Amino acid sequence: MPKVLRIINRFNLGGPTYNVAYLTKYMAPEYETLLIGGVNDKTEANSEFIPKSLGINPIIIPEMKRTLNPVNDIIAYNKIKKIIKDFKPDIVHTHASKAGALGRKAALSLKTPVIIHTFHGFVFDAYFGNIKSCLYKKTEHILAKKTTKIIAVSENQKQDLIYKYHICEKDKIEVIPLGFELNKFQENMKIKRKQFRIKYKIDDNEIAIGIIGRLVPIKNHQLFIKALKYVSDNSNKKIRAFIIGDGEENANIKAKAKELNIDFTDYNIKSQKSILTFTSWIKDIDFVMAGMDIITLTSLNEGTPVSLIEAQAANKPIVSTNVGGIEDVVIPNQTAILSDIKNENKFLQNLLSVVEDDILRSNLSKKGWNTVKNKFNYTRLINDMKNLYNNLLN
Repeated sequence: MPKVLRIINRFNLGGPTYNVAYLTKYMAPEYETLLIGGVNDKTEANSEFIPKSLGINPIIIPEMKRTLNPVNDIIAYNKIKKIIKDFKPDIVHTHASKAGALGRKAALSLKTPVIIHTFHGFVFDAYFGNIKSCLYKKTEHILAKKTTKIIAVSENQKQDLIYKYHICEKDKIEVIPLGFELNKFQENMKIKRKQFRIKYKIDDNEIAIGIIGRLVPIKNHQLFIKALKYVSDNSNKKIRAFIIGDGEENANIKAKAKELNIDFTDYNIKSQKSILTFTSWIKDIDFVMAGMDIITLTSLNEGTPVSLIEAQAANKPIVSTNVGGIEDVVIPNQTAILSDIKNENKFLQNLLSVVEDDILRSNLSKKGWNTVKNKFNYTRLINDMKNLYNNLLN
């Protein structure tokens, strides 16, 4: 049985964590997989419960952290090398930037037969300044030359890797979209909707608008707050807004809401009804989707936005900025209304339109499930990855 060492930056709540968990669990019995990962930032929800719910106990390397730290990085690198020496994998498959750098270097030093790296998103845009971004691009370009296969999670991402960032040639890249357990977003949705809306005191005639994800600058929640203010000032509809997630920008987002005179509450501190509610992290996102009427995304950059896949699985209309691989996930004007990231006013107007127009909301909801049910199902992910592994080993 071939062995796979799977390495991920950290187990935070999101697509990469779900996907490494599914791949570790369901590639068996054809492949034996050992999963290792780093530690989360203090502001992130720890999602080790995701692999553990599948009976997987990953090895945690405390020194493998998101931020650059020469001392910690060397320690993490040496620990990965020892694991490779002991486990003797046929394939080392890394996920995301830090794991990709340390894991591939360790695998190369020990002459692992097959080395694969998956880009889940890019740190080249909107994260760092030009000098640091150039350094990352150069590092990735050098590593890509020595990597057996690069995996892009969307066709858009593949094109960016080739033509925008010049990381590698097209024959080096395989496109394998992410995969998720999506059936739960179609099951018992009326019951889940009732439970969620009772808990958060949402009346039947109130339109619930949600945004889901880490509260970090790249997610651009400031635009969400501006849009909420615009809609509340220009619509006669009763609306409620929900920020699901947490992170370093929490205080700044609340400050922006206060600046714009938006009434808000942190529901974990005080469970009162407000136009804007901070819920922190919620594990059961199917309950969230059931309770929402509109799902938004305001990111400056994205790989494959999981919240938009899940929104479509729950047949929820989407209003989003058009960045990264979003057009590979949604159908513009059919499941989502998109706007250019440079045109903030258009995002505001789009959200107002979807709030105001009941027919538009209904039409945007109709094709969601059929759009994602096969393309982003975890069984398709497993089959695609098995085929790739088999081809590379043969």
